[in-house]
Amino acid sequence: MPERVHVREVTDPAEAATLVPAFARLIPQLSSSAPPVDVDALAAIVAGEATHLLVAEGPDGDVLGSLTLVVFRIPTGMRAWIEDVVVDGDARGRGVGDALNRFALDLAAELGCRTVDLTSRPSREAANRLYRRIGFAARETNVYRYAIDPE
Repeated sequence: MPERVHVREVTDPAEAATLVPAFARLIPQLSSSAPPVDVDALAAIVAGEATHLLVAEGPDGDVLGSLTLVVFRIPTGMRAWIEDVVVDGDARGRGVGDALNRFALDLAAELGCRTVDLTSRPSREAANRLYRRIGFAARETNVYRYAIDPE
């Protein structure tokens, strides 16, 4: 990896305030329709039992990307889901997404998960290449969504 990327799990909800500016920059790069993330929302994610907020930082400590790993128990075992993977546009192509995903997979394994799932739009070609390179396999399934509050 040409640049040192450090991935860590944010474990202190009090750190949420310092992360808001980074998420204000990252979230619009992920979704133009997502509302801004505030301190309370980030603190709730960090404090949540099922959610694991990961950040990738460059050598200077700047947040280069983020990923949320959701871990949950179902009757057939522990499962995990990767959500909201975003790498800052200026940091793309430098191994940040790879580092975030590999950290998430290692954490899921440590937590006893049997599988890790994610979805990615077909238009996100670089992300889809990354997921296949890491070892994710496309599944023959339908993904459905029910909008509780359609907007």
